[in-house]
Amino acid sequence: MEENINLTEKQELGTIKISEEVVSVIAGLAATEVPGVAGMSGGVVNGISEMLGRKNLGKGVKVEVGEKEAVVDLYLIVDYGVRIPEVAWNVQENVKNSIESMTGLKVVEVNIHVQGVNMDKEVKAEAKKQEN
Repeated sequence: MEENINLTEKQELGTIKISEEVVSVIAGLAATEVPGVAGMSGGVVNGISEMLGRKNLGKGVKVEVGEKEAVVDLYLIVDYGVRIPEVAWNVQENVKNSIESMTGLKVVEVNIHVQGVNMDKEVKAEAKKQEN
């Protein structure tokens, strides 16, 4: 009796395409999870959309997605007093791990562009010192 079962044969059901917007949202969320990141710098267009009540989760993220690889550019605002190289390294690692685990894409580059420093915490701390 001969069986015609071939377990190594894969049946192709179709293709999976992950949009750049999805990858940018994953990258933005992963970046803002890192301590020391105050937010993302999105420019004028994103600022207008937020004023209209629409939060853009891909704000401050530029992504190029190929068939199996991705390149990410992040535009960050960091908190005052943090070690910027350390925060940048942590952001790179978190973004790379998040994208690769969720999408299966290989992240080739995560480029960090520090666009500003958030002074809110420093200003609030100084105000409290002056009150006492």
